[in-house]
Amino acid sequence: MSSTAEIEIPFHGARLSVPKEAAVKAWLDSALGRATERAASDVPAVGEYWEGQGGVYAGFVRGEGGALGWHLIVPTHPSATNDGIKWGPYNVDTGAKSHTDGMANTKALALLGDEHQAAMWATKLEIEGHRDFYLPARRELALAEVNLADHFVKGWYWSSMQYSADSAWYQTFADGGQDRAGKGITGRARAVRRLQF
Repeated sequence: MSSTAEIEIPFHGARLSVPKEAAVKAWLDSALGRATERAASDVPAVGEYWEGQGGVYAGFVRGEGGALGWHLIVPTHPSATNDGIKWGPYNVDTGAKSHTDGMANTKALALLGDEHQAAMWATKLEIEGHRDFYLPARRELALAEVNLADHFVKGWYWSSMQYSADSAWYQTFADGGQDRAGKGITGRARAVRRLQF
């Protein structure tokens, strides 16, 4: 995406010119949101429904490189699962390479556009008033498989992490393994969200 490309936005009878990249980043920040702060005493036991948060608590994900970690929530609403979606186009190096941070991967994919179907689908979800869903990274899916396997259909689910320009990682909920598949193959996806404090 060219940093010089601009879009015009109507504003109180005038038209503002805004760089496309800045507009997309602002939209993503709004759509994915910032982590909501909560008191540690509000955290339920792993496997329990987290009241007001739209899903079941999967556990704590440690941040990479000294970054803050987060509490992973797996939604229980049917709209948080897509049983037939492609990861994205072949022959594209996306920058979605974090093993742990699915939100960062999802933002990188969403910046590239609608052809990254699974990531874009996750960002457009709204469940219980929350609009900060994303496609989980490999380690987030591994945590969900260990702690919440009974909340998933047996089979495999896309992660947000690219393996190569032509393939991406997935997690199986039948045997717990991870592997890669061609980005254009149709598979399942499950959106997640997080809380950080």
